[in-house]
Amino acid sequence: MQVRDLGIPVIRLALMQDAPAISACAAEAYAVYVDRMGQKPAPMLADYAQQTAAGVVHLACDAQGALEGFIVFYPQGRHMMLENEAVTAGAAGQGVGKALVRFCEAQARRLGCEAVRLYTNEAMTENLAIYPRLGYTEVGRGAEHGYNRVYFEKRLL
Repeated sequence: MQVRDLGIPVIRLALMQDAPAISACAAEAYAVYVDRMGQKPAPMLADYAQQTAAGVVHLACDAQGALEGFIVFYPQGRHMMLENEAVTAGAAGQGVGKALVRFCEAQARRLGCEAVRLYTNEAMTENLAIYPRLGYTEVGRGAEHGYNRVYFEKRLL
């Protein structure tokens, strides 16, 4: 039996050679929001090579090593900032996104962080429904860098 057969993706730190696949995954995952927002979402513009070099990108891969999704997170003060998460179309609905968020939360606990914080765009209504189901509470809204954002937090302690 393979790891993916158990519904558990393999999660590993991204390597520099992964940056093009990460960018492609982001472009695919966020393309649906361009018309809704009237502009490219911030994750479509991110510098994944720089983030990978900084060691803040983790990949979810199937048992053969194929990219299924990624997550970008880093400690910021006493909390973990979950900057971005995306899943490939082929892996959507299989629990990959949830596994990536749980991985981020586990790393936050390991580092002694009090909470995980994240934001999404108000036009990404699917996310506004998903994060509360994962235990996140909306803590604010506001415009930042030309995007209307909704801020969430999950207390860990």
